[in-house]
Amino acid sequence: MKTEYFLKAPESKMKRFTIHILFCVFVIMNFISDGYAQEKLAQTGFQFLTVISDAKAAALGSTVTAIESQSNALFFNPATMGFDTSLISASFSLNQWIADINHQNMSIAIQPFDGILGVFGLSLQLVDYGEILGTRVADNEQGYIDVGKIDASALAVGFGYAKAISEQFSVGGQVKWVRQSLGETFIQLDSANSKTVTNELSVMAFDFGTLFKTGFESLAFGMSIRNFSTEVKYVEEGFQLPLRFTLGISMDLVDFTNFDKDNNSLMLSVESINDRSHAQQIGFGLEYEFLKMFSLRGGYILENDENSFNLGLGISWYGLSVDYAYSPYGLLGDINRFSVRFSY
Repeated sequence: MKTEYFLKAPESKMKRFTIHILFCVFVIMNFISDGYAQEKLAQTGFQFLTVISDAKAAALGSTVTAIESQSNALFFNPATMGFDTSLISASFSLNQWIADINHQNMSIAIQPFDGILGVFGLSLQLVDYGEILGTRVADNEQGYIDVGKIDASALAVGFGYAKAISEQFSVGGQVKWVRQSLGETFIQLDSANSKTVTNELSVMAFDFGTLFKTGFESLAFGMSIRNFSTEVKYVEEGFQLPLRFTLGISMDLVDFTNFDKDNNSLMLSVESINDRSHAQQIGFGLEYEFLKMFSLRGGYILENDENSFNLGLGISWYGLSVDYAYSPYGLLGDINRFSVRFSY
């Protein structure tokens, strides 16, 4: 049987300490988001970091900052895996993105020594941009010449950690190495000289999050900061990573009914998304789970031009879960996501 370890302190002191910590984090996040998230709209790079590949999260409109999770929490709020009791958990997601771009996410988390040290995790994001044909300006009838296929790719490798420091409060973070390659650029310096520039960049980025269970039924609050890094530059143009601040709340609405809580769950989640890439968005997610096996999900995002609503379903059996999400993107087509999760 798994033993759970928390820091011991008088209950009243622990509650005051937790409230103070949450208040400080809330103030800091709002200050930073007001000062930076809206400062450079649509002027960020490495946008693959904002693409959601996890099918469960996508179906809920990405409103998972305040929902307990497992290794896949590394892609949203690392703190939400702090309360996980599994010895080991893993996930794999496939996202058939727009323009024939494929995103793959993989993660694994483990709790050594019966969880006394917390939860350690590894994450991997891979992007296959498909076949991109390159051209170059030329002084001919067509005005260009073909230069063959452009080799473009992106990846992010992360190491995360989460710890429940009390029965109500969990913190987590992740450091990740992010790299993107956009092929080569031919630059004509003058009539006799030219050069080729390789467009490759790598940078370290950081994620941080908290999760607080209020003690009132299943009500929980979550906060996260993602993709915090220094400015990077392609040749002469500098830009920031897509810094994202999220504040979320979740609760099982069955708490207010006479339904059998052991066999029914109706989780509502609401989230404020402050992103450097676009204006503030509000997301809503709803998941009905029956017998802890079958799940139906839906999500809606306000102020999103292309993708407002999302739908999905999932099935779980003895630690194995399979999820699917459907997201219409208007003129860009429909997006299908598939995820497999395992825990023991």
